[in-house]
Order: sequence, then structure tokens, then C-alpha cells
Amino acid sequence: MAGGRTAVGVDIGGTHIRAARVSESGEILARTRIRSDHDPERAMAAIAAAIEAVDAPDAEAIGIGVPGRVDAATGEVLSGGYVDLSGLPVRSRIEAAFGRSVTIDNDCAMALVAEAAIGAARGLKNAVMLTIGTGIGGAVMDGGHLVHGRRTAGQLGHIVVETEGLRCVCGKRGCVETTSSGTALGRLIAEAGLPGGTTAADLRAAAANGDAAATNILQRWAVPLRAAIDSLVAALDPEVVLLGGGLGSEAASAVAALPNQTSWYESHIAAAALGDDAGVIGGALAALERTSAATAKPPASPAITALRPTAAVGRRAILVNGVPASGKSGVARALAAHTGWPILGLDTVKNPFLELIENVDRPFNRVLGRASYKAIFSIIGEAPAGSTFIVDAWFGFQPPELLEEHLAMAKVASTAEIWCHAPPDIVAARYAARATTRLPGHPGPEYAEELRALAARAKPIGRGPLLDVETTAPVDVDRLVRWLMSDALSLPDPAR
Repeated sequence: MAGGRTAVGVDIGGTHIRAARVSESGEILARTRIRSDHDPERAMAAIAAAIEAVDAPDAEAIGIGVPGRVDAATGEVLSGGYVDLSGLPVRSRIEAAFGRSVTIDNDCAMALVAEAAIGAARGLKNAVMLTIGTGIGGAVMDGGHLVHGRRTAGQLGHIVVETEGLRCVCGKRGCVETTSSGTALGRLIAEAGLPGGTTAADLRAAAANGDAAATNILQRWAVPLRAAIDSLVAALDPEVVLLGGGLGSEAASAVAALPNQTSWYESHIAAAALGDDAGVIGGALAALERTSAATAKPPASPAITALRPTAAVGRRAILVNGVPASGKSGVARALAAHTGWPILGLDTVKNPFLELIENVDRPFNRVLGRASYKAIFSIIGEAPAGSTFIVDAWFGFQPPELLEEHLAMAKVASTAEIWCHAPPDIVAARYAARATTRLPGHPGPEYAEELRALAARAKPIGRGPLLDVETTAPVDVDRLVRWLMSDALSLPDPAR
């Protein structure tokens, strides 16, 4: 079992109420699932039973995600869906029953806290999330903070996509919840005359085999959702739009299958990573933040705490690799400017020594290079667990075994490699052009020919996820960030 602080998270869904005891690093230590109930009092009894099933003396607080509008400041439930707890003193009743602080927010907001902490939005500060289930929930993170507006911002399922569409439970017509929720998909399936029990996965498989009816249903389901997403992207400019909930992955696939439309407004659309666990993890993390905020000034939002690294997350290193003059430093600087992650580069560490030490020849320059290499990982090793660093270096200048030693020394838990390269002639020309401006001790213009041959045979180290970047084109930093978010930093280190 993980040490440290723990809390209980509760996720109230249209079908089930889930509860889990969760560590401050997001690890689920115990879990349960109980059938939801439309009756508010029976639902309250089920919530209490679920909490009791996973509770333990070390659980400091309880966080509850509610489907519907919640006053974020007071915890008052203002409206609901299948499980409507509005009008009930949910917070005070659960606090009285369990003797602990209770935090309540919209269920999608809780899920986004979790995705920002350890899921598909990890490391990002600007994200939008839609949960696709019985209805459609929503949440917005801006600058690391959950957006609540006056009280209940984030009701993204009620963005209107069809002004003359079906009446929504909110009172308006044509909300995206009426066109692209799980309920809406069931209606489309029934209207098409397909068998009861047909799922989104069934439709995907049939569409992949050329079934026109399945393709039509998925398009009718996804087109309004894509319209809502496009509006959100234009208004909020997030780094990512996550689709979660029970049908999040299927919805992401259906949207991705639509014809591409070029626009001024583009954001990455991805399936959420944590599935049904997102709500309970986010609820617990938000509850822990609230208990911390009660004794710390100034208070931080639940989303900030979700992004704050913990010991269990481990340090991360983005290895921006390439021979000298391959363009890697430009890639590293662009990535740092976008993410705020610090850069540690060989020349950054080495150049102050070259400024102060006279008569440095090439052999001594190599010694300084090896010392700088070790210094980089010594610095990383002193940083808080969960920190992310961009390491700008030509990793081929030392054996891979030495890199593994340094990574182990620095307690780096995961790496991703960005391989920067250009045609050998261009690399040589770049080096020759800048050689006369470099500090004494660096190889001179004569090194350009040697570098041309090195560039022709150089290869990435192949440690962890790998992204190839040809540096004669402008740096597509959005592509780098999307890749790091979805394919690299979110994965455990394969060497562990």
C-alpha cells in the first residue's frame, strides 16, 4: 500500500455510484461500486454505503462528484440528471455521518482534476473535458485552475448545436447532450432499426467493414459533438479537448473519423486516459486539496493540486537528442517556452568554465563535456519528485550505459526522446557559420567536415518513446506537446 495522505473519492453516475480510497499520488487503494437509484434518499443511502465500504482511519477527507450543477463555493447541489440531489444538504449529511470534511463539485470537474494530475492532460494547464455517458458533462481548466464562473461554469453538454432540435432537460432545444450523449446514440440506433443492445463498439466494427447504416449513425452522433468542440476551441483555445465517460473513447474515434476541416482554431482531441477511475481519483485529490487549503495560505485550486507532482510520480526527462548543429537547441527552447519546463544543456553547463579556464584543448573540452553531462543529472536528482526537465545534448557522445547510470542516480522515472536531425550538408554549414562566434575550447570551423560524416551515421538512442523531428522545417511545438501528452509522458518508463 502506498504511504502518505489518503482520501475517499465518490463518483455518482447514472448507472452506478463508485467510491475509492485514493492516495495523494492518485493510486487507488480500495474501491467499490453500487447501483445508482433515481430516488434521492435511496441514492444518499447508497453513497453512504459506498463510502463506508472503502473508508479507513487514515482517510482525511471525502470528495464527491455530482452529475449536475454544483455551487463550487458552497457545495450546494443546484440540479441533477438521473440522480438529482438538488435540495438535499449533501455535504452536511455526509460530514455528519463520517466526521470528515466533504468537497463537492460537478462530476466532470472532478474527472478533469484527475486527468490533469496523472492522466491525459498531465503537465498541461489549459484543457477542456466532455464526459459522454447518459448525458454529457463538462469542465474547463484555464491556467491550471478549474473555471467556475459565478457558481457553475462548465455545463458544456448544454452548448446548442441544433437551434430547432429536441427539447433538453435544461429547457433549451438542441443541446449537444440531446444529439451526442449515450442516450442520443441509443435513440439513433433504434431509429435505424438495429437490434437492441447494439453498442458504439459494434457500430465501429461494422463501419470499418463498410456498413453504410453504421457509418451514418456514427456520423450523425459525432457531427454535432464536433461542432460543440469547435466552438469550445474557438472560445477557450485549450491545449487539449478530452472526451471521457463511458463512451469517451468511442466518441473520440467517431470524431476522428469525420472529414478534416482546416480552421484558425485547432486543438488536440483525445480520449481521456483514466476511464471510470477518473471521477473517484479526482474527487479524492480535490478533497485532499481542500483540507490542505484550510491550513495554508494562499489557497490553491483543486486543479493546481492535481498538477502538483508527488513523490510517486517520479522525475521525467525529455531527451532532445541530435548531433551538434542539428537544430536540437531550437527545438528545446520552443518546447520550454510552450511548457515552462526548464532546459539543461551541455553547453549551458560547460560554457561558464570555458569562459574562465584558459587554453582549453579538445581533449580537455571532452572532459568538461563529460563533467557537464553528469552535472545535468545531478541537478535533476536534486529537484522535487515529479519535476520535468528538457535535456539538450548529443547523447551519442557517451556510451548508453553511462546515461543509464546518470538516470538512475537522478531517480528519473520516465524519459521520452525527441530526435533532431537535418541533411549532413546543412548540419556542416550550420556549424561552420557559427564556429567563429563560439568560445575558445569548442572545435573550430575545421570540425564541420567531421560533423558532416557524423550526421550521416548518427542515430537516436531509442530509449523510451521516440519522436522524429526534421529541423529544416519550422518547429511544430503543438505537435511536440500533443505527442508528449498522449504517447510519451503519460506512459511508464519501459526500462523500469
